[in-house]
Amino acid sequence: MRRAIDLVDARADTPMSLDDLAAEMNLSPAHFQRIFSAWAGVSPKRFQQYLALGHAKALLRDRFTLMDTAIDTGLSGTGRLHDLFLRWEAMSPGEYARGGDGLVIRYGWFDGPFGDMLVMATDRGICGLAFAAETGRDAALADMSGRWPGAELVEDRAAIAPLARALGDLRGEARLHLIGAPFQIKVWEALMRIPSGHVTTYSEIAGAVGHPRAVRAVGTAVGRNPVSWLIPCHRALRKSGGLGGYHWGLPVKRALLAWESSRAEREAATA
Repeated sequence: MRRAIDLVDARADTPMSLDDLAAEMNLSPAHFQRIFSAWAGVSPKRFQQYLALGHAKALLRDRFTLMDTAIDTGLSGTGRLHDLFLRWEAMSPGEYARGGDGLVIRYGWFDGPFGDMLVMATDRGICGLAFAAETGRDAALADMSGRWPGAELVEDRAAIAPLARALGDLRGEARLHLIGAPFQIKVWEALMRIPSGHVTTYSEIAGAVGHPRAVRAVGTAVGRNPVSWLIPCHRALRKSGGLGGYHWGLPVKRALLAWESSRAEREAATA
């Protein structure tokens, strides 16, 4: 699916036919259509429309979430990614100041739904999730490990595999162990209230955390999110409808938004 998304994304201005996409994947058109639709929830043709650059503006117009409303109504709880329920706890300020000193963080690389995926965890839960399709493995690991200079990092794919499988299945419960400054934690908590398939703006988030003028600081906190996808920083857009930035590359952000939109459309049709 990652290879198919890369092809579609590279040809955003000239959509590929089903036959051409299937040929690139070395599959028959019927088989490719079936497995792609099972994954994305919509046809490859429809998914290409979601990957178009104008999709972010359409999301802001049609699925814009007022953060105050989301918080007041408990919309999306404190974190639901489709069928995956998130429980989270934050490090204390003292633990944060010590840079993870004394923590053992295990990590492993996995073939995730949006490409090469790094998953990191302490004994209390997932503390890091990154995508390396744009940055490469070395840069992604250096970026994530540099956030906890005092921690001991241990490559242990076998120990992390059950957590990675739960993410791929989108079933059950995932525990998060968040490592960040108090302001960052508040921003990440606000992000987890944005429902899947919806978006908001950096300024809305700033207002929701009680600092309406701190839009730039909010953008920085969004970019420092250590658990991409699960804390949905990809759902934050500019007021103009522009995508803004994304720490792991804009193609990954477009793919995440397109995938969530496709599933939201399927769920709405089913309902």
